Amino acid sequence: MPAATEASLSLPEAINKAGRQRMLSQRSAKAWLMQALAVTPDVATKLLQSSMTLFEAQMVELSRFQPTTDVQTALVQLSADWQSYRAALLVPPSPESAVQIYARNEAVLSAAHAATQAYERASGTTEGRLINVAGRQRMLSQRMAKFVYFARYGVESQASVEALGKAREEFIKALELLKAAPQNTAQITNELSLADQQWFFFQNALGQGNSPKALQAIATTSERILEQLNLVVGLYETLARPA
Repeated sequence: MPAATEASLSLPEAINKAGRQRMLSQRSAKAWLMQALAVTPDVATKLLQSSMTLFEAQMVELSRFQPTTDVQTALVQLSADWQSYRAALLVPPSPESAVQIYARNEAVLSAAHAATQAYERASGTTEGRLINVAGRQRMLSQRMAKFVYFARYGVESQASVEALGKAREEFIKALELLKAAPQNTAQITNELSLADQQWFFFQNALGQGNSPKALQAIATTSERILEQLNLVVGLYETLARPA
């Protein structure tokens, strides 16, 4: 994933990056819970650190590009919610601190989604919508993994199981929408097919239960599908750039 640059963003880039903030809100919680559950803790620590660093770098980029008051309002809320969440992520794992993570990651997700929607409205294009939808798939990949870990950790277990089912349904529906998009190029169609394959592996991991092996499989497959989905979003961003 690209690091921050000094250059001003375009609207397609802003939709992508604001959408990636949604994903990072969920990936940070996933990584924090991996530490709590001792799922490849060294990897988890690196994932958490890199996710937090990228989130903050992208906040700087987005703050330099506020084309509407709608965007400005959304970014103010996102920044405020992130500060609370960031503090919670730095607290060592415990059932008590996990309750804070559960609430605060959802607040950041909601604020990041509002910002993404605001950038999409500023764009007003079908391509902008596709960037948003594809970007949300990245978020859902991490959200599903996160809910498995919350359920395993015993925090909001029933709510997490229900939310996992909802996220899975949303992912399947959006994937079909993307595959049917008439704007798709041959390359996008191919990368979506590869995302479908990664979804198959990820679903298998989600269905393996809560054993240590299953939890590790979820960690691995959620990162692999994220990588593939990030390629798809990048292609939609390229498609949306002015000729």
